[in-house]
Amino acid sequence: MGSEPRVNIPEWTVSELSAALRRTVEDNFGYVRVRGEISGFRGQHSSCHVYFALKDENARIDAVVWRSAYGRMRIKPEEGLEVVATGRLTTYPGRSTYQIVIESLEPAGLGALMALLEERKRKLAAEGLFDEARKQLLPYLPDLIGVVTSPTGAVIRDILHRLTDRFPRRVLVWPVRVQGDGSAEEVAAAIRGFNALPTSGAIRRPDLLIVARGGGSIEDLWSFNEEIVVRAVAESMIPLISAVGHETDITLIDFVADKRAPTPTAAAEMAVPVKSELMARVDGLARRALASWIRTQEGRRTELRAAVRALPSADALLALPRQRLDGAAERLPRALRANAQIHHTALSRIASRLTPQMLRTRIILERERVYRAGRAAHQCLRMQVERRRERFAGVAARLSSGLRSNARARRVLIGQSRDRIRALFDRAERAARTLINLRRARLERASQLLVALSYHGVLARGFALVRDKEGNTVRTAAAVSPGMRLDIEFTDGHVPAVANGDKSRAAGAAKGKTPRSGGEGQGSLFEP
Repeated sequence: MGSEPRVNIPEWTVSELSAALRRTVEDNFGYVRVRGEISGFRGQHSSCHVYFALKDENARIDAVVWRSAYGRMRIKPEEGLEVVATGRLTTYPGRSTYQIVIESLEPAGLGALMALLEERKRKLAAEGLFDEARKQLLPYLPDLIGVVTSPTGAVIRDILHRLTDRFPRRVLVWPVRVQGDGSAEEVAAAIRGFNALPTSGAIRRPDLLIVARGGGSIEDLWSFNEEIVVRAVAESMIPLISAVGHETDITLIDFVADKRAPTPTAAAEMAVPVKSELMARVDGLARRALASWIRTQEGRRTELRAAVRALPSADALLALPRQRLDGAAERLPRALRANAQIHHTALSRIASRLTPQMLRTRIILERERVYRAGRAAHQCLRMQVERRRERFAGVAARLSSGLRSNARARRVLIGQSRDRIRALFDRAERAARTLINLRRARLERASQLLVALSYHGVLARGFALVRDKEGNTVRTAAAVSPGMRLDIEFTDGHVPAVANGDKSRAAGAAKGKTPRSGGEGQGSLFEP
């Protein structure tokens, strides 16, 4: 009996059984919170969904995060992170497994959150984002200060009040949420937005940025530990002061910012100096500069007087040059005569060599030289002409061959183009005939429809169309008054008429009642 098949058990298909199991799991569990360690996380899939598993020391469960939920998560999945996942339990029929569809993640306790913070800190430090060498110096007196904070909190009022007390400056506020879902993206977008502003214009790029928030728990300040905010601060070309929380609160942007302030009020104090102290310092420096200039002028005046007393007189300075001038004036006539004698002797020597016989010999030699140069030039010209003639002949032969080849190629191309044009012409002719036939058929259908819809067909069946003297159609007997001029259109023409009958009789006739008066037909309702 035990080995006989149980034929009375209902039969299920695989899909029906999977669907029933899925409904059972979803109905009995619904939304659950599961604590476990993330395992098998490999980042987002190509579809932007995320797949991993939650495990503990005894079991594991598959998990999936859809793309829409992943974008809203404040805590992103990381390999080995212990979390508390909230979602709904369901099954995956394709592998006959059950899984949890996660909608939110939370770190499993403060220890896990601090471990995640330390791990992220080590990762960003390894990339060099916390190096002191990459940090910028703050401007001494910025003209425009950009503040990234909540517009409704006490932080912005404290900053503005402190700036007013110390040194009033223009402030440009970028309102953001400083905690909750999406706050990290808003803070990062604000920092990048300030950096994207132009350097001039009505709304220009600030000279200094302050990212500020009041104190709170580590969960409240977690947005400033997000990697997107840290990287936005690292990419900022504007010097930035981090003023998040109180003095004991530490976030990751404190390490990457150019300067960390313990409170937002302290950030305002770092941003600008005290105006009264600066004015007093400028006045003191001005007085010191004036006194120094006066002392310097007095010293130079004393040195000038001493130098004037040490200078020799003009006669003493000019005595030696005057003696040298007198000596040179005495030697000049003798030097001129000696120089003239030397040039005269050289001229006489050259003139003795310039005889007519020597000039004729020189002319003959030069004539022979010119003749030889002419013959060489003529021979060179003849050789150059021969080379050019040979070169031109070669070029002409290549040009002739190229022209013949080009002509053949052009004839082939023209033939191909002619065939293509002929084929296109045939196709165009067929297309035109087809289009004309289609248009003729459409015209015939439209003509038939026009005939079917025209009132002339109704007139041909024995009806008439009544119009008043303005040409408006009269549709009811009530619209006709005695003496009213009418135009009656039949299928073969128009007949004018004047209404002179009783209006009530006409209405009765319109309703199908026989008139009581004698005579045949309608009597004398219309007269021509």
